[in-house]
Amino acid sequence: MSVALLEWSVLVAQLLLGIAMICTMWRMIVGPRAQDRVLALDAFYVTAMLMLVTLGMRTNITLYFEIALIIALLGFAGTVALGKFLLRGEVIE
Repeated sequence: MSVALLEWSVLVAQLLLGIAMICTMWRMIVGPRAQDRVLALDAFYVTAMLMLVTLGMRTNITLYFEIALIIALLGFAGTVALGKFLLRGEVIE
């Protein structure tokens, strides 16, 4: 695989991830219910993490991969906490 094809495909992936981030932001703002907003926030975390991974691939800087890992962990914990809050009305029992 040539380097030019790899760079082009990563650029296209970043553009599509940017469009996905815009769509999830729209769903977070307009979402008819709180559950839709939580799912959009979860999708936003995933797309932000993938955007950082592709940015790390383009720039060859390992710091982006570490930041993506932190976003993934915090995003999962935040989604679980928000889901528990919406289900029971409290996070800490």
